[in-house]
Amino acid sequence: MSEDLENTLILTLEGGPVTIKLRPDLAPNHVARIKELAREGFYDGIVFHRVIPGFMAQGGDPQGQGFGGSSKPNLKAEFSREPHVRGVCSMARSQNPDSANSQFFICFDDARFLDGQYTVWGEVIEGMDHVDALPKGEPPRSPGKIVSMKVAADAE
Repeated sequence: MSEDLENTLILTLEGGPVTIKLRPDLAPNHVARIKELAREGFYDGIVFHRVIPGFMAQGGDPQGQGFGGSSKPNLKAEFSREPHVRGVCSMARSQNPDSANSQFFICFDDARFLDGQYTVWGEVIEGMDHVDALPKGEPPRSPGKIVSMKVAADAE
C-alpha cells in the first residue's frame, strides 16, 4: 500500500480490492473530484459498462450506460505526458476535452494513442488481476460492479 493514504484509493470490486495511487501532481482537480465523489459514496454500486479486452474497463456513469455523470460541473482537461499503459487510470469524456465529470477508465494494456488527449489521474499499484477479471463487453451481459470506492485515509 502507498504511504500517502490521502492519495490512495481502495476500489473494491466483486472479485476483490484494487489499490490506486492517485496522481495530484498530474491532475490536481481530477484527483480532488474522484476523492470528493468517493467520499460521497457516488461510485458504490456503479457498473463497468464498457470493458474491452486488451484496451480498458470504463465505469463511473450512475445510469451504467456511458452517457451520464455526477451533478457536479464538468472538469477542465489536465492533460499530461503520462503514458496510457497497463494500470493507468484516466478520465473518460465526450468529444469536448473539458467534459470529464465522473466516468473513468483503467487501461488493460498499452493505449498510448490516448496520450495527451485524456486526463491521467492515477495508477493501479495492487489488485490489477481483479480489474482483468471484470466481465467483458460493450456493455457486458452481466457487468462487474464497484462494491465501494474509498480514500484509504477514510477506510477502517
